[in-house]
Amino acid sequence: MQFKQQTESYFDHFHAHPEVSFKEVETTRKLAQIMEELGVKYRTFDDVTGLFAEIGEGGEVIAVRADIDALWQEVNGRVQANHSCGHDANMSMVLGALLRLKDEKLTKRIRFIFQPAEEQGNGSLAMIERGALKGVTHLFGVHLRPQEELPFGKVTPALHHGSGIFLKGKITGEDAHGARPHQGKNAIDVIAAIHQFVKTVYFSPFESYSAKLTNIQTGGESLNIIPGSATFALDVRSQSNALMDTMKVRLEEGLRAIAALHGVTIDLKWDDYTPAAEVSEEAMEIASQAVRNVLGDEAFAEAIQTTGADDFHFYTIKQPGLKAAMLGIGADLTPGLHHPDMKFNREALDVGARVLAETLRLA
Repeated sequence: MQFKQQTESYFDHFHAHPEVSFKEVETTRKLAQIMEELGVKYRTFDDVTGLFAEIGEGGEVIAVRADIDALWQEVNGRVQANHSCGHDANMSMVLGALLRLKDEKLTKRIRFIFQPAEEQGNGSLAMIERGALKGVTHLFGVHLRPQEELPFGKVTPALHHGSGIFLKGKITGEDAHGARPHQGKNAIDVIAAIHQFVKTVYFSPFESYSAKLTNIQTGGESLNIIPGSATFALDVRSQSNALMDTMKVRLEEGLRAIAALHGVTIDLKWDDYTPAAEVSEEAMEIASQAVRNVLGDEAFAEAIQTTGADDFHFYTIKQPGLKAAMLGIGADLTPGLHHPDMKFNREALDVGARVLAETLRLA
């Protein structure tokens, strides 16, 4: 019961003190304070938020990652940092596992990676650059799941996230008077063509994917000017890294053709890439056994394929051979991840901490 209460206490603190990507200064300070209180060795960085902590002895290193940043969104009419993706819960579950393991006689080292900026999509790269994976053979993550994916009491050993990236574009045409459209190159016509083109980009229906316009900026206060310039952005997603590569080529080809057709230039920049999951069968089997050991066979859920993305998977991309899996914790989470009013069953915190601790024991 003491572990459960402490885990929930950690959650209460982090939930009340959200910070956005790469600005998790107080969050990092609180994590360092917790490590001091627990007598756990840790390492912080002068140039980036987040920290590593480590327990145990030996040459083998097993790691677990918790993301620590919040989203920036409107909540009840006020724009603020908000833990609507559940990273406050992820941190708390990992800390709950640490509480359970720190006094055990371990014949291996367990590294706890408290990573910034998952929502920005590149916080994992910052941790990798600072040695997060040095000597690591197995890596695990954990995340609450929305109710439609997994109910409370169920735990999956692996989340198969998809790949995601943004395509930012700048159209340069020529302004014209509203009465003389033939004298300009209308950026709005180009945007309309892009919108129609994106809706006709098809790939195999056996793999999930999507591409859609999510941002358009053009025109000014003078309504009698046809704007020649505009910026736009696409959100592009696929369930596999291979399909993502194909989609990028097809979209670029189409946009170049549209630019030529309308006599404008379109400058493109791919931004904030997050790779699809590369899940290790061995890591998934370890997590599966942990679920059954702690909660019984009835709590086990098969691996979940989800269209969301997570920069956790950069760890496997950057260190081939790393055996990795992210556990999903059923929490009756509603209305959904990233919703400003996201709620979940707090009992899931203890469930996740116990299963995660057992996973790290078995690895």
